[in-house]
Amino acid sequence: MRVGLFGGTFNPVHNGHLAVAKEVKDGFPLDRIIFFPSAIPPHKETKVVVNADDRINMLRIAISATPDFSESFAISDIELKRSGPSYTIDTVYQYQSKMADDNQLYLIMGIDAFFEIDTWKSYLELFKIIPIIVMSRPQNEQHFNGAKWKTLETFIQSNISDDYEYSFSEKKYSHSENMPIHIYDVTPIDISATKIRKRIKKGMPVQPMLPPGVEGYIKSKGLYT
Repeated sequence: MRVGLFGGTFNPVHNGHLAVAKEVKDGFPLDRIIFFPSAIPPHKETKVVVNADDRINMLRIAISATPDFSESFAISDIELKRSGPSYTIDTVYQYQSKMADDNQLYLIMGIDAFFEIDTWKSYLELFKIIPIIVMSRPQNEQHFNGAKWKTLETFIQSNISDDYEYSFSEKKYSHSENMPIHIYDVTPIDISATKIRKRIKKGMPVQPMLPPGVEGYIKSKGLYT
């Protein structure tokens, strides 16, 4: 099986998260995607991050509300069970230790998160142990000939390794010793958790940005007000 690990605060989970996950699962393709919400995210302002139990409950509601998702998406509380900050390197090692040998794990992240990866704990080690799928937002058909592709390549070669080389046909950066970095274009969606939280705080509508049931859960718990 090809299994994708998709981490984040999911504060709250929204339709953008689900849409890009489905695109990557179907198009890459992957057999399953596992969402793992972080307990104490080191890179987030914790005062705006709601309780981990609420965030994982919202994920459960979002996935169970769509029958197609319940078979191919799963949720893990692996980071919620650990004490202290959530570090992706620890999560990857934990998953690798319990996965069958014939399973291939991939780490999924957005391009904005990827541009911050050099601030993560043991980030260079990540590239030695797991292939990474970077979800990119194409601006036009010539995306990979444009400035953003050059910026991405510059970042990889300056902050990770200058031995990475890009293949246009395979849409990935390959390395003789490290794991590959796959670039996967997803449909741009104008939804963000920050925008949703601001709208809730102002009493503004948040549909159709949230999955069915999640808005009701937020209201019942008085979250983000």
